[in-house]
Amino acid sequence: MRIISGLYKGRRITAPKKLPVRPTTDMAKEALFNILNNTYYFDDISVLDLFAGIGSISYEFASRGTTNITCVDQELGCTKFISETAQAFEMPLQVIKSDVFKFLEQTTMKATIIFADPPYAFPVEAFSKIPQLVFQNDLLEDDGLLIVEHSKHTDLSDLEHYNYSKSYGGNMFSFFNKPETETAE
Repeated sequence: MRIISGLYKGRRITAPKKLPVRPTTDMAKEALFNILNNTYYFDDISVLDLFAGIGSISYEFASRGTTNITCVDQELGCTKFISETAQAFEMPLQVIKSDVFKFLEQTTMKATIIFADPPYAFPVEAFSKIPQLVFQNDLLEDDGLLIVEHSKHTDLSDLEHYNYSKSYGGNMFSFFNKPETETAE
């Protein structure tokens, strides 16, 4: 895996083979960040990376100037690897070892971008729990986005707050956001 852009562009990160992860492909990452680059100034946002795995998405945000990044994963090997990599690169990542669903039920942390990359084998019911908890607990800032990565064989378009999806090879990103509130005239 490599960091695509920013301060750490081109740096390769090799995770131990024993970790149960499926990092986002470089092609999909590049496409995702091209979308985000047109909407956000990376140094002005906060990011919550759920099912963070080896931290691929978090490193990309940090490389582009984001300083408020929280990574959540329940796998000790993953959280340890992210912490060690962040320290080696001097990246400002906060790493939390927790079950993502329990974390979402208990946290009051708000973020501009919440990125979730759960196991592709999750049933749709488990996928649907992510936006449900994010919006029920008001964890997304008003101008924020929830992005859920999943297989192209999983359809999340019927979920509440769904906006659109983009497909890159076998990867798909579904985007969710708060409905815009109407202002009184």
